[in-house]
Amino acid sequence: MEKTDFIELKHFSIEHKELLSNFQLPEEQVQFTSLPINYKKVIEGQHRIVILHDTEPVGFFLLHATERVREYSDNQKAMLLTSLSINYSKQGKGYAKLAMNRLKKFVSDEFPDCNEIVLAVNHKNIAAQKLYYKVGFQDTSKRKIGPIGEQLIMNVLL
Repeated sequence: MEKTDFIELKHFSIEHKELLSNFQLPEEQVQFTSLPINYKKVIEGQHRIVILHDTEPVGFFLLHATERVREYSDNQKAMLLTSLSINYSKQGKGYAKLAMNRLKKFVSDEFPDCNEIVLAVNHKNIAAQKLYYKVGFQDTSKRKIGPIGEQLIMNVLL
């Protein structure tokens, strides 16, 4: 049994690049997220965050402090979380839940001006919805139409 409680959130660095570019997801998950390899470059205000188990990248997501956030929240101090993924070979070990449980502290430490995290999750992505509810996100009752249908807008206050 792997020790799963040593999960750390870190800003992307070049040392993570090779393992992140080898991430794989099954087709039913790819429709809901983006692989880390799609984010070789980011724009100002986008932050690539790596989920590490010990020193190994097992997951990835983006935090946005860009104008895109306004599509999801009127709060000027909100950040948007997108593209959460756990490498397929590492799924089922609780890494996503552990990482999302560490998210509030990470964001508070790294982005002290932020007081809300928002995200959009597809209404068909029940597994992700359950994860976000478990770690404290709430349904804002707002909806957005995404590339593959209706999305629930969720948030958590810091």
